Amino acid sequence: MNGNIRIGNLFGIPFFINPSWFFVLGLVTWSYGSNLTRFPELTGVMPWFLGLIAALLLFSSVLAHELGHSFVAISQGIPVKSITLFIFGGLATLEKESETPFQAFSVAIAGPIVSVLLYVVFSFMAAFLPLSLPLKAIISLVAYINLVLALFNMIPGLPLDGGNVLKSIVWKITGNPNKGIIFAGRVGQVIGWLAISLGLLSVLGISQAGSIWTLLIGAFLLRNAGFAAQSATVQDKLSQYTAQDAIIPDSPIVSNNLTVREFVNDNVIGKERWKKFLVVDENQQLTGELAIEDLKQIPTSQWNQVYLRELVKPVPEVNLIPANTSLLEVAQLIETQNARELVVVGESGQALGLLEKASIIELMAKEQFGQNQAQVQTEAKSQEEILIEGKS
Repeated sequence: MNGNIRIGNLFGIPFFINPSWFFVLGLVTWSYGSNLTRFPELTGVMPWFLGLIAALLLFSSVLAHELGHSFVAISQGIPVKSITLFIFGGLATLEKESETPFQAFSVAIAGPIVSVLLYVVFSFMAAFLPLSLPLKAIISLVAYINLVLALFNMIPGLPLDGGNVLKSIVWKITGNPNKGIIFAGRVGQVIGWLAISLGLLSVLGISQAGSIWTLLIGAFLLRNAGFAAQSATVQDKLSQYTAQDAIIPDSPIVSNNLTVREFVNDNVIGKERWKKFLVVDENQQLTGELAIEDLKQIPTSQWNQVYLRELVKPVPEVNLIPANTSLLEVAQLIETQNARELVVVGESGQALGLLEKASIIELMAKEQFGQNQAQVQTEAKSQEEILIEGKS
């Protein structure tokens, strides 16, 4: 999984650590251990040991944050594929999206709520428990980091929790989850560029605001927000089409009243594209499918006497899709079932044709080409109007 190291399971959820996590663990241990050397009672390796404890507590807080998301998702019947800790924090990977805007909001807000609760708990411990100064300093640091974690994650841009909250709000307003992702993704890109700009100005010594970390976080936000927006844009386009729109032209549909000889002469000899054909009756009702390979069992001397209806095999139910099925659902079905091609059928069971991943891509390419052509025509018309006005 992208070089991640599996540690085990947490509440049945696979738990991974990215190698970048060890770099941050060492950095935080060294940084905070150095600060603890100011306490005279800490001698030898004790400051560094407590620095390691502080670093582990910080990452435990990040883990608790991700578990907050995960538990709410599980309560909605959404499986959690994994939790991964990496250089910029943590990531809970869900099997699917929530079904309603409120459910999506609940999953998104759960992590920051956990962080705020941890801030309150650790602040209480630092204020009221009889702890030594070094321990109180560690507990106070963990409390502060949890507050920062909650506030940082509430920045309203993907892939942060605030972006997912914004996504759910736009989803509620528009009724379209993809529009929510696109909007929150664009906001995330803007925030990413701002962070990159602040980081660059800081590195160049022009501004006191920001740091190299601001630059790296901005790049992370920009990349992931852009990917989310792009993916949602594609999904939004797919949802506007149905399976019937992506049927392969001249799909291999033949009548079951053909003899094998007629079938071979008309559809096989000199035509190598199709290895399997859909077989229909006189009413175009799908009766099954026929593979070219199956013809080998029939002696050529009998090809004039054997009809296709005698050789047809049922089409697997999972490969049948209604013509009005959203193309987004079709694309997801192709990916999850790793299906090479699907059979599109009408309301009354008539065979309309085959659909495959390549035909979906071709449809999207044509749609994009059509938009570009329309844009070119609009621009040409505008230029023509400007020229006419200039002559008058």
